[in-house]
Amino acid sequence: MVLDLLQTPIIRRFLGAILLFPVIYFSIAGALIISQWPKELNTGGKGLDFSKITSKSAINPPVPDILPMRDGYALPVRVYGRENQGTLVVLIHGSGWHGLQYHALATELSKRAVVAVPDLRGHGAAPEKRGDVDHIGQFEEDMADLIDHMRSDNQQVVVAGHSSGGGLVVRMVGGPYKDRIDKAILLAPFLKYDAPTMRPNSGGWAFALTRRLIGLSMLNQVGIKGLNDLTVIQFAIPNSVLNGPLGHTATPSYSYRLNASYAPRNDYLADIKQLPPFLLLVGKEDEAFVADAFQPLLSSVSDKGSYHLIEGVGHLDIVNNSRAHELIKQFIQQ
Repeated sequence: MVLDLLQTPIIRRFLGAILLFPVIYFSIAGALIISQWPKELNTGGKGLDFSKITSKSAINPPVPDILPMRDGYALPVRVYGRENQGTLVVLIHGSGWHGLQYHALATELSKRAVVAVPDLRGHGAAPEKRGDVDHIGQFEEDMADLIDHMRSDNQQVVVAGHSSGGGLVVRMVGGPYKDRIDKAILLAPFLKYDAPTMRPNSGGWAFALTRRLIGLSMLNQVGIKGLNDLTVIQFAIPNSVLNGPLGHTATPSYSYRLNASYAPRNDYLADIKQLPPFLLLVGKEDEAFVADAFQPLLSSVSDKGSYHLIEGVGHLDIVNNSRAHELIKQFIQQ
């Protein structure tokens, strides 16, 4: 009777559709992935002004310590104020650049705190795989390992991040390592591509390969991760930077797995809800994000934030702004 039932037209069509679905699914994913490839960006147009950040980066930085991560990777970490006994402050840089972004701020904070400034895996002068990591979530593991290596008993830990670095802070508190962080500082943080804080293409800075992203997301949803090293986003780093003395330290594109590791999870509001007491600073003239959209969004899910919009300051400038430095020092000392 069962065999007879299987021979009916309706059942045969149903079984055929089930067998055909994976073929259609993977064909769509593959077509999306191969339909879009990285291209040379016109970096002479609108984008972010790197002039201040590169000038601050070049002033006698300390030689990085090398910290071993759980997989043996040698993570470069510049340590400021290592003789201090106060708070441990970890500063996470934004996309495309590296820890030297924070030289001025780290120098200022080192008067009272121990400041650790890593070049995230895939970034900096000589990464093993520029613009790539080994798996999604590896940044969180590295930051947890850094804190575990450097934290003294009962030492307060404050983790700060700018732009994508701020997104990593949010991701970290929403995951298994949230207990490592006592306070957070978010400097114009990236939250999600569809968050109300976003401007199109981050104001001419970031260009996502959207079709490829969708195709790779489809594969990851069914556990296929073998193509996660493919490039999915490019950055309009100015030619003046790429051709300058620090050009070899820039990272102009990211793989799927690095890009995913650098941002909150899809339910980014759930990650934000897990934030400890936090300070959010954003320049009112931010070119990448909508500055006045942060407080309404974050305060809708958390009552632990303190928010400041700073007049006349852009996206990259917030890191070196004197008013921002004062607010950060006050927050750390509270």
